[in-house]
Amino acid sequence: MTGDLLFYGAYGYTGRLVTERAVARGLSPILAGRNADRVEALARQYGLRWRAFDLRNRAAPELADVSTVLNMAGPFSRTAVPMAEACLQSGTNYVDITGEITVFEALHALGDRAIDSGIVLLPGAGFDVVPSDCLAAHLHRRLPAARSLHFVIGGLNKLSRGTAKTGLESIAYGTKVRRDGDVVTLPKTPRGTSDLGHGLRATIGVSWGDVATAFYSTGIPNIEVYFESTPDMARMASLPSVLRWLLKTALGQWVGRRAIDRMPPGPNLEQRDRARAILQAEAEDANGTTVISRMETPEAYKLTSMTALDMAERIARGEVSPGYHTPSSAFGADYILGFSGVSRTDL
Repeated sequence: MTGDLLFYGAYGYTGRLVTERAVARGLSPILAGRNADRVEALARQYGLRWRAFDLRNRAAPELADVSTVLNMAGPFSRTAVPMAEACLQSGTNYVDITGEITVFEALHALGDRAIDSGIVLLPGAGFDVVPSDCLAAHLHRRLPAARSLHFVIGGLNKLSRGTAKTGLESIAYGTKVRRDGDVVTLPKTPRGTSDLGHGLRATIGVSWGDVATAFYSTGIPNIEVYFESTPDMARMASLPSVLRWLLKTALGQWVGRRAIDRMPPGPNLEQRDRARAILQAEAEDANGTTVISRMETPEAYKLTSMTALDMAERIARGEVSPGYHTPSSAFGADYILGFSGVSRTDL
């Protein structure tokens, strides 16, 4: 397939980082989004072409000359399936940077249609879930009979507005894990402790994308993900039931989004350059045999700008077969090690 790359949601926090990196690499993507003024302003800054269209209307004609869409417009619960449907109609590859379990599951269900249409569907091309998915595949390689997979992730202290709004949607609905192959919701937020190399720290269960994707990458039927706890995470996990109920309402979501809009857009350049993320995963088989591996990466948004662009480019060049893919099923367990600043250690 030949044609152009299109970045949808290009004027968002992550979209700007990816656009800047693409231009530095000599690429000329088409910038797109719902707000014409914001898209045009960004396109003029870099001398790029642009388009404005709403996914509630027919988006497929806007993609007729596009090889691959990189969707960076969250929450992806609203944008992923409409854009993927448009890609199925136009024969355009689809890539996004979602971390939402329901989105991974919905796009996985479109896998057969993607094969029939000759396109690639690859959600989760950012920090969630590229490093963790590659780590899952590596552990499965070390322990092929693994039945459970436990992730702990640290270093995620600064969020963009888009990520915060995605989290706002999920707070009210509990923590999702995979049990015996099925995604289930726990009635209470699980807590724990873990040592990521700097002493024992408190951890909090989260509904992270690997609950969906690691299952498709490895077949391991029991998966859970924890974050190293921060004060903000602890407060969110301890919300009383009445506030969780309120967040399920349109009013609660509106109030929450308004509060998020007053946040900084995301980590600044110094913070992105200084911060590091740590991922640790443990796999266990039915006999109690365990393997543990740890990975260190650049700051989450910095890494996302690297992996999302690279995957979109590779898919546009035809390096991935049609159908639904996870990062590791498309590029292998060691793919993440090709990026500067990433290291992996078997413990």
